[in-house]
Amino acid sequence: MMRVAITRAEPEASRTAARVEARGAKAIIAPLLTIVACGYDTNTEDAQALIFTSINGVHAFPDTVGARDRTILTVGDATAAAARAAGFTDVRSADGDVVALAALVKRELDPAKGKLIHIAGDHVAGDLGGDLRAAGFSVERRLAYASVARQTLPDALKEPLDIVLFHSARAAETFIALGAPNATQLTAACLSANVAAAVEKASWKRIITAAHPREDDLLTATLGG
Repeated sequence: MMRVAITRAEPEASRTAARVEARGAKAIIAPLLTIVACGYDTNTEDAQALIFTSINGVHAFPDTVGARDRTILTVGDATAAAARAAGFTDVRSADGDVVALAALVKRELDPAKGKLIHIAGDHVAGDLGGDLRAAGFSVERRLAYASVARQTLPDALKEPLDIVLFHSARAAETFIALGAPNATQLTAACLSANVAAAVEKASWKRIITAAHPREDDLLTATLGG
C-alpha cells in the first residue's frame, strides 16, 4: 500500500487523509504549518465584494452581521464550498489559481462600484492585488491568519514513505528548509506549478503536478482513479 504524507495544516489535513484512503493508499498526517488567526478589521460595509484565496481565510472570517450577503469571489471550488457552508449566499468560484481569480473579478465586477477586500494569510501566491489595481480596482488586503512553519520535522516524515503531498509552496519550502529527508526516494505531488517550483529546490525521485489546482486533480495525478 502506498504511504502518502499530507503536509497541509489541520483541519484540512484530516479531510485530505480521508480522500487519500478512499483511493486505497495509507494517509500519514504530518502538518508542516499551523494556522494562527490574527485580529483584523472585519468591517465590510463599504466593500463591493470579498475575495478569499483559501479555506483558511473563510474560517478566519467572523460571523459579522451583514457580511453574509456580500458578493464573494474565491480562487477555487473548495474555498467556495467553505464559504457557502459558512453562510455566504452569493459565492462565485474561479475554479483555478490567482490568475483565474483575477480574470473572474474583471468579468464580474466593476471598479467604479467600490473597493474589494481580500481576506488573506501572510503568504499569498502571485500578485492578485497588483493585477487588479492595474485594472482599476481598489483592493484592500486584510491579514486574517498566519501560517506558522514548524521548526522541527514531524517524526512521520522521517519514516518510510512513497509520496509527499504539497498543497502550498509554503509547506514545500518548510520541508526543504528542514532538510527534505529521503527526498531522492520520494515522489513530490504538487497542487500547482507554483508549488512545484518550490519543491524543485530539492532533488526528488519524481515530481507530479496536478493538471489544475484542485485536490481532485492532485489525487488523480498521484493515485489514479
